[in-house]
Amino acid sequence: MRQIIMDTETTGIDPKDGHRIVEIGAVEMVNRRFTGRTYHQYINPERHIDAEVVAIHGIDDEKVANEPVFAQIADEFWAFIEGAELVIHNAPFDVGFMDHEFGRLNKQRSGAPLGPVREHCRILDTLTMARELHPGQRNSLDALCKRYDIDNGHRVLHGALLDSEILADVYLAMTGGQTALTLDAATSSEEQQADSSNEGLSVQRLTLTPGQLRVIRPSAQEHAAHQAKCQAHKLNWFEERDHNA
Repeated sequence: MRQIIMDTETTGIDPKDGHRIVEIGAVEMVNRRFTGRTYHQYINPERHIDAEVVAIHGIDDEKVANEPVFAQIADEFWAFIEGAELVIHNAPFDVGFMDHEFGRLNKQRSGAPLGPVREHCRILDTLTMARELHPGQRNSLDALCKRYDIDNGHRVLHGALLDSEILADVYLAMTGGQTALTLDAATSSEEQQADSSNEGLSVQRLTLTPGQLRVIRPSAQEHAAHQAKCQAHKLNWFEERDHNA
């Protein structure tokens, strides 16, 4: 499955008030593995950026004055996300802004319209997912990083690409604990041809003789501790379910 973990930064809170996107960041995963493909773009919003949001993401009018406007990057961005599942924290906010931008563009566009996003992409809202997993707790991206022991110490200001990379780790942790699988972007042309049936994924196969890999089994004490921990998690899940019923 192809997923795009993404984030946007904007000039303000509500596109209905004329606010626009100033930055888009996104990373691609296929079958829960990073492919090495990313999308990142600053955008000239063609309007003033409010001071209170500059304090959050650090993007002021001067920084994006010479960047392309949304109409100039729309087709490339759409090609990157179309048909994928978009993984977004507080998805209604970002999807609302994207639909607003595509809607503005389509009024001036002679070719095929772009969007609406939900008609061409599946949407997975990690904020909704986190609230279901951790009811009654703080579920901001920073709070989730702390909960899942994900390092975000380099995150002083919000940034769309940085937040997307952090969100990808959070999403993997929330959905199975896998946070370190990557793909080698520098595969040879022969490897790429061999793996074309797997959508470009590079699979490395090892030639091993029987008995070369050791199988290390847990001790009785380790096995008992594991079973106890599983049982505790199961009881906690039922307690939370009954409490929220």
